[in-house]
Amino acid sequence: MTQSETIAERMAKAARELQDQYDPNSTVKSAVEILVRNVPGCDAASVSLVYGGRKKRVETPTASHELATANDQLQQELREGPCLDAIFHEETVYAPDLSNEERWPRWGPQACEMTGVRSVLTYRLFTLKDVLGALSVYSKEIDGFDAAAKAEGMALAAHIAIAVAAALKIDQFEEALDSRTAISQAVGVLMERFAIKPDQAFALLTRISSTQNVKLRDIAVELVRTRSVKNSIDLGEAQSWKDSRG
Repeated sequence: MTQSETIAERMAKAARELQDQYDPNSTVKSAVEILVRNVPGCDAASVSLVYGGRKKRVETPTASHELATANDQLQQELREGPCLDAIFHEETVYAPDLSNEERWPRWGPQACEMTGVRSVLTYRLFTLKDVLGALSVYSKEIDGFDAAAKAEGMALAAHIAIAVAAALKIDQFEEALDSRTAISQAVGVLMERFAIKPDQAFALLTRISSTQNVKLRDIAVELVRTRSVKNSIDLGEAQSWKDSRG
């Protein structure tokens, strides 16, 4: 960050940098680097993401410094802290003095003692439909973030949320595409082996998946790779299944 740049110029530069990333890992790595460079008073930064369905878990895939990693991990262990509050309760959480913070009576003092951090500013990362996680910026100074830093952090949080959401969707699309390709190939193997129709081959593949309690994609990949399926059902048994269907 240079003194001559306006906040608008810095936001535009940050948006371009985030758009240049092509996967979730590189996106969040770029995000923490941008935070440290642009938020005044920031000594370390991290991005935490929410995974899972009803039983949500929070993980920190990247942080700029060990200081941020240690503080995020401690929140997960103690189940309290600004990151969790930002994700599940408030959009923005600020703690000017962690040594005297009643909201997190265990995490605050331990964070101070372990890492020397004294204040933290955390924003929820979200879209209109989904809560993606949170970003946290840490300072070793008491009340380390003034109004300008808070405004800059909020603007960056919006850019980062958009970039992370886009990267996750791309990643999920590629995973889904890989799954469909593997399943299609496995259906082809079964059709050729047993001279059956596509719907019959898919029904057989689904039965194998259900019987073994293994994901359909994993069964498909195994079948294409080895022309057999591990653990109790092989293609010989598949032949019996086909014969029983007439």
